[in-house]
Amino acid sequence: MNELIGRVFDFEKRVYPLSDGLYAKLASQGQSPKALMISCADSRVVPEHIMQAQPGDLFVCRNAGNIVPPFATQNGGVSSTVEYAVAALGVGDIIVCGHSDCGAMKALMNPEMLTGMPNVAAWLRHSHAAESVVRGGYPEMESAAAVRAASLENVVVQLAHLRTHPSVAAGIARGEIALHGWFVDIHAGQVLGLDGETGRFVPMRDDRPLPVALPAARRVASDIAMAEAAE
Repeated sequence: MNELIGRVFDFEKRVYPLSDGLYAKLASQGQSPKALMISCADSRVVPEHIMQAQPGDLFVCRNAGNIVPPFATQNGGVSSTVEYAVAALGVGDIIVCGHSDCGAMKALMNPEMLTGMPNVAAWLRHSHAAESVVRGGYPEMESAAAVRAASLENVVVQLAHLRTHPSVAAGIARGEIALHGWFVDIHAGQVLGLDGETGRFVPMRDDRPLPVALPAARRVASDIAMAEAAE
């Protein structure tokens, strides 16, 4: 802990003065983050570090298992963060980011690990669909491979949950929000992105188009609304 406290002093003495103009702007003009990232609380996965983000670039929500509970009338921290990011900050890109060697996904696939952790067990019910996909769709897979598959499928499940949130659903319908599914492979130092067209995670490369789970495009079910928009 003393080492961490020492870094606080270093921030005050060295880091802050090098970016005092940026902090002054953020303090006087407020924040306009470019994206909302929902990632795991795992200490090895730091969204700002992965994206090389500056203060003000990212609105971040971290929790065990990078989970987004489906929308419900009962308030929750993740739901409130999503709503604020979209409705108040106007964020147009939302990223759900999982990772390799995820402790939450290990517990999901090995429930005996949850003994004495009733709150974690209850929280992971929001990932049960990912568990079912792995057990039903990857019947021969075991151990570490099953955990990795669950981590990938969990990102897909949480993206589906995101679309149940009214603020997100409305933004998608207006063509103002794009959804992204990412997976950080800690062992390889690589980030994979979910390609919404193929349903597969592929390596993100600077010489290829960015894989997007759901690109921003107007999506409404009513042909009347489409006709009115065209006029």
